[in-house]
Amino acid sequence: IYMCMHVGTNFSQFLLKFGHKTVKMAKTTAPTSSGEPNSYVKLCQEFSVGGFSAVPVKLRPGCKACHLLYFKPHQVREKDDTRPAERTLFVLNVPPYCTQDAVQRLFSRCGKVQAVHFCERPGGQIHADDQSTFFPTTQDIRTFKVAYVVFEKPSALKKAAGLKLSEPFVLSAADKPIVTGMRKWCQKYTQDRPDVTDLQSELDSFMAEYDKRKKEELEREKARGEEPDEEGWITVTRHGRTPGAPRTEAMEKKALKREKKKRSRRELMNFYTFQIRESKREHIAQLRKKFEEDKEKIATMKANRRFRPY
Repeated sequence: IYMCMHVGTNFSQFLLKFGHKTVKMAKTTAPTSSGEPNSYVKLCQEFSVGGFSAVPVKLRPGCKACHLLYFKPHQVREKDDTRPAERTLFVLNVPPYCTQDAVQRLFSRCGKVQAVHFCERPGGQIHADDQSTFFPTTQDIRTFKVAYVVFEKPSALKKAAGLKLSEPFVLSAADKPIVTGMRKWCQKYTQDRPDVTDLQSELDSFMAEYDKRKKEELEREKARGEEPDEEGWITVTRHGRTPGAPRTEAMEKKALKREKKKRSRRELMNFYTFQIRESKREHIAQLRKKFEEDKEKIATMKANRRFRPY
């Protein structure tokens, strides 16, 4: 199947071996006249390898060359809400010019399609649709890709698994044509230079939504700082009634110093046995420290004196 993805439909013969079965496909050529049997349709009707089926598609009605899409029901080990296994069809070999609307029109004959997702590789991340026209968060996939077609009902997936067409499906529709070649690059050039009025309107709406969201967050923080929880505790926030101090090293030292001073005022000095023992220990430590300082001073004075008899 991966060989077919890279080679396309312009192949003469290929072998696919699964277990003890070998599938051999005969030479296929594009039809040269309307009366000749459609080789692509016949090939797809007989194609079934590894659970995959095939459907022929072409870009426009006048195109003679066709392209094959390989599909089967999606199977995953882990549950994914965006790609439910009982309603998702897995499609391979999707060409770069194929759009989500074209894939939706192709499989809508089997049932109502809820969504179509494109990924660069199987199991890739599905990005949300861009809300912005001028500042997209995702880039279009410019290479061959895979598609996940999500139906609304599981019965539609069963119909899609056995889909057989009598003629190749045309991707480019009259109401939504697929633009390619020079027209595509001209369209891209025009889209990259938007109208200033439309751009300013989108920026204003974005900033209004941003200010509204920030205001709601501020109100929630204020309400959280004023209302006690179930156990009676009040959460201290930056915008509450009693805003908390910044947690810096200097502020922590000051807080510890104030707490120690308050504790010393409340406690009775040398009242308990452990207080007497600690005070004696601190007094001895201070005497030792002062003794070491005096020794250093004497050594410094001896080194600096001028008269040295020995």
